[in-house]
Amino acid sequence: MTVVEVLVGLVPGVLLGVLVCLAVSRRRRPEPVARPPAPQPAALPPSSADVIDALPVALAVIDAEDAVVLANRSAGELGVVHGTRLLVAELRRLVRDVRRTGDAQEVEVELSASRLGRFPEAVRVRLVPVGAQGHVALLVEDVTEARRVEAVRRDFVANVSHELKTPVGAMALLSEALQDASHDPEAVRRFAGRVQHEAGRLARLVQEIIDLSRLQGADPLPQATVVPVDHVVAEAVDRARTSAAAVGIKIVRGGQRNLTVEGSESQLVTAVGNLIENAVHYSPERTRVSVAVRRRDGAVEITVTDEGIGIAEKDLERVFERFYRADPARSRATGGTGLGLAIVKHVATNHGGEVSVWSVEGSGSTFTLRLPALAGTRPGPARDARERDAHERHKGDAA
Repeated sequence: MTVVEVLVGLVPGVLLGVLVCLAVSRRRRPEPVARPPAPQPAALPPSSADVIDALPVALAVIDAEDAVVLANRSAGELGVVHGTRLLVAELRRLVRDVRRTGDAQEVEVELSASRLGRFPEAVRVRLVPVGAQGHVALLVEDVTEARRVEAVRRDFVANVSHELKTPVGAMALLSEALQDASHDPEAVRRFAGRVQHEAGRLARLVQEIIDLSRLQGADPLPQATVVPVDHVVAEAVDRARTSAAAVGIKIVRGGQRNLTVEGSESQLVTAVGNLIENAVHYSPERTRVSVAVRRRDGAVEITVTDEGIGIAEKDLERVFERFYRADPARSRATGGTGLGLAIVKHVATNHGGEVSVWSVEGSGSTFTLRLPALAGTRPGPARDARERDAHERHKGDAA
């Protein structure tokens, strides 16, 4: 049940009746009364006025001449009313329809992008005729974010379906090829290796979808503990050494030691590991990936710097989106799922931190995971001054 539906069950029967009665009685007075510049619920008993003003949705009462006789604070903040005017043309049309037919309506309305200010792009409106004087009450709820979330959900489902079809389809074709090549041992070995590759890719994709779902759950940090950053980096580097060694890439650690944060060690290992694996996948053979740690302005910064192909400026803002790949062909060739950096972003957010990237196409990239430092801990000496200096040069170039 939506907020609007709940409020509709309460407001019209209790509050709106009082409001409209007051508005109607005010209009029946024999002496002319100037219309106030901005209707306020101050004429009501203080408790009723407070309730109306505290409603999380916009509430307005419109009279028979389409003038606003009462509105709460949210109605002005959403850009629905200004003074005695109902600002949105589509809402004025709906009010007249309800007044003419006498039937309540509930609709969603797209608002014009040309409106000034930070107003919603879409609203859900409930209109109710009240009394016999042509008054109409309307409740307006901003559904812009709900629509955005729904669009993201649809895109996610579509992307997951597409990504799952690719390895599953490849495995189906390879299994047919294996059957046809049953008398050719060399072909069988070749096709079996490709099946194994696609199976591994499918397993990674499913696991990362599960991980992402958990990170977006109601309790993303069920067991927050004190986490030594040294342990996080050591474990993440160890997990990436095999894939790095296969292409001659050296992973070098540096920076300050003995720093701690609060959170989930397993999530942080996954996040840092994803950054390192990403650096390895997008770096030429026989290059170096640097992992540096330092404390700065009350936060712990873990930076991963590579000497790889870099990221085009047009892709920088999208690299943390789910399933987004700046280089789709290379990502699939290395077994990438398109979810690794999205997971990093969610881990950072769940820990009250952030992740950022600096890159120039053709000149490598530096990813920085920034987390709130745990109070009361003092950093140890830097492990490798050269790595710290290299990181500072990257940061200087970014500035």
